[in-house]
Amino acid sequence: MPATIIDGKALARQIREEIRRDTEIFLREHGRPPGLAVILVGDDPASKIYVRNKARACNEVGFFSRQEHLPESTSQKDLIDLVEFFNRDNLIDGILVQHPMPKHIDEATIFRTVDSRKDVDGFHPLNVGNLCIGQECLVSCTPMGIIEMLRRYEIPLLGKRAVVVGRSNIVGKPMIQLLLREHATVTVCHSRTVDLPGECRNADVLIVAIGKPEFVRADSIKPGATVIDVGTNFIKRNGKNVQVGDVAFEEAKEIASAISPSPGGVGPMTITMLLSNTLQAARWHVK
Repeated sequence: MPATIIDGKALARQIREEIRRDTEIFLREHGRPPGLAVILVGDDPASKIYVRNKARACNEVGFFSRQEHLPESTSQKDLIDLVEFFNRDNLIDGILVQHPMPKHIDEATIFRTVDSRKDVDGFHPLNVGNLCIGQECLVSCTPMGIIEMLRRYEIPLLGKRAVVVGRSNIVGKPMIQLLLREHATVTVCHSRTVDLPGECRNADVLIVAIGKPEFVRADSIKPGATVIDVGTNFIKRNGKNVQVGDVAFEEAKEIASAISPSPGGVGPMTITMLLSNTLQAARWHVK
């Protein structure tokens, strides 16, 4: 029996409508909408698309948004000054500095400069630490979106064996902490894992964020498992550039009980969770 397709686009639309309604209430109660500042340094084509999509999403739910596009040559000091300006701005509840940043800028320093209460990307060390010890915090958007997908599709995590393939600071590591919060038994795998296919086959819930196109094949998936594909890769197929995930989707959907596609799965949820974080930050801010 083919797998249930976890439709991230449809789910994102539903959640954004909920955020739009909550934003109307916030506006009535506080006289202003939640505000998000997005800073882009340089002209990376993919980053420009992401920033444009974030601005469109803010407009869709009724947020105030401000975009600052700085030249590639912007110094680290000037970028820090701009971040600190938004830290002090009472109309701005969330700050996002689009990455990757130019090589002469130390991303870790920039992430630390953002006020942790406005860190809607969830990258500030205070938020990362609070996530690890189970305290209230702003959480990295992609892992947060995955948990929301699983929850809304009523896929249980309590007591289940979850395997995360990938250990990045943005997805893999926070994903582990969120799964532990849901009382899953978690294994993390990476490029140096011995018998990676065997580890994957143990998973009731398999989350793949390794950055290799169609890396996980059907023979690495436990029959009936839930598979979440975080990958965004572009390959040549029949003479065209096509987007594929880290999982061989056509094979995997015949084995899994539920699977998220790429595109159309995790991606739409990431920006939606950015909106959710901004609304949460605004609620904290007005207190």
